Amino acid sequence: MSFISLDRVYKRYKTGSVTIEAASGMSFEIESGELAVIVGPSGSGKTTVLNILGGMDNADEGSVTVDGENIQRYGRKQLIDYRRRKVGFIFQFYNLIPNLTAKENVELASQITSDYIPADEILGKVGLSDRKDNFPAQLSGGEQQRVSIARALAKKPKLLLCDEPTGALDYNTGKMILKLLQDTCRKDKMTVIIVTHNSALTAMADRVIRVKSGAVVKTEINKTPKPIEEIEW
Repeated sequence: MSFISLDRVYKRYKTGSVTIEAASGMSFEIESGELAVIVGPSGSGKTTVLNILGGMDNADEGSVTVDGENIQRYGRKQLIDYRRRKVGFIFQFYNLIPNLTAKENVELASQITSDYIPADEILGKVGLSDRKDNFPAQLSGGEQQRVSIARALAKKPKLLLCDEPTGALDYNTGKMILKLLQDTCRKDKMTVIIVTHNSALTAMADRVIRVKSGAVVKTEINKTPKPIEEIEW
């Protein structure tokens, strides 16, 4: 059984009398330890499916299996436990708490799980040992994103979900962040999913899932993923 399996997943949102189908029967699988890129234009359903995988939203129809469990059957408390134990989130705009230092932001992970990596250790891993006592406003965009990655990794998630993780960064800083994500996947055997509109990033993935208008149009297996250093856009 695949680590992740979506089977005919539908998600609809209502705005007044208008119903928008954000996911229209999406089906795909991702194996444990893979780096997968979900790519598509704005409004294609990329973020919707990421939210469903992360237990932040429910599908209206279909099954969503992660690590052998159909999370669609989970109640509210089970979803909270799932997000705490299994999932790490990385967002486009960092979502750091401004009045906490980098170290204190990462230490939040220790408050939601008993099995975590100490903040000093994980900040060292992302190259921020000398910036751990700085507040977010004192950090560059790339440094803030590395803090958010450290915070996500600190609780040892099995699944790392990244929503346009380089969208707010310049080219060189973005490549540095993508290298960190690629290295994390390879070294820690973590399943990493990156959602993006940038088709150039597909070259770094083990699996590419192309979406359009809420549906999967193509899934590709990349037998020879490129190091991010070799990719230009």
